[in-house]
Amino acid sequence: MVYGIGNPLIDILIQVSEEDICTLGLSKGTMHLVDSVERSRILTHCAGLPMEYRCGGSCPNTIIALASLGIDAVLGGKVGPDKEGDEYIRQLASFSFASCLARGKEATGSSIILITPDTERTMNTFLGANREFSLDDLDLDLVRNSDYFYFTGYMWDTDAQKAAILAALGACRTAGTKIIFDAADPFAVNRNRLEFLQLLDSHVDILFANREEAGILFESDSMEGCLSALKKHCDTGVIKNGRHGSVVYSNGIEYSIPIFPATALDSTGAGDMYAAGFLYGLIQGLGPREAGLCASWLAGKIVQIKGAQFSPGEFEAVRQGLEAGEWKVSG
Repeated sequence: MVYGIGNPLIDILIQVSEEDICTLGLSKGTMHLVDSVERSRILTHCAGLPMEYRCGGSCPNTIIALASLGIDAVLGGKVGPDKEGDEYIRQLASFSFASCLARGKEATGSSIILITPDTERTMNTFLGANREFSLDDLDLDLVRNSDYFYFTGYMWDTDAQKAAILAALGACRTAGTKIIFDAADPFAVNRNRLEFLQLLDSHVDILFANREEAGILFESDSMEGCLSALKKHCDTGVIKNGRHGSVVYSNGIEYSIPIFPATALDSTGAGDMYAAGFLYGLIQGLGPREAGLCASWLAGKIVQIKGAQFSPGEFEAVRQGLEAGEWKVSG
């Protein structure tokens, strides 16, 4: 079983014009952390435009994917006492997915994703109830009974979140639960670099990072330097390098993993699906190289659709592809 704790965000997708981005004073193609006032300003400006709601958040994307692929997976986090929280839980149920989400006092976290005609995405993330996640919301029995515990660097946004994760990590060590950490975001790594290194040395069994995150974490400008540093901190780790593929390191051996040919429409969620594919492979008893190929194959599938998550029907087709060994094509 995989227990993941993360930030459930309801993605609000809105098709806008270039003029809308300029009027709102946003930097196109970037991610902004916004407060409730800025969130309301953007939504007021976009009132009347069609809006699409989807379950989102980095860790939730990975955990939902695992559950949809037939893995016993549970999501922990916090949503608000509002219609967005209701919608998030309703959509989780459509994936035949049981979660243990808590209800907070603040509004449900959201990511307002403004999509311009060139398909560029400008994200405006409001953490909301996620910032309230604390020790009281942590299911330690679930941590102890899980085979894997998964979390991301986004959980270092507040002291309450951090305290909950550190308690979970202590329980993992006692119970023998494997700990998986996804660095998640260059800004998170930059803010918490020394603490993240301490996590790697004292807790983490498997690390996921992209090339930029690894460069900040290990203070290296080269892939070789990042891999050399990774080997000093983790038994197993993955560094994703965009169109150059990825490198999986495990117990002294490096495996070069190619990308799978794909016509990319939207790269949102590629890292989340990579993590899901890798964990899926490990749980199916595959070695690190084969798990990396599963991960690359799944990431190649998600970039071919708009959005960070497959629909339930699309997940069924993806599951069948994994079981049929389509990931072996570039192996």
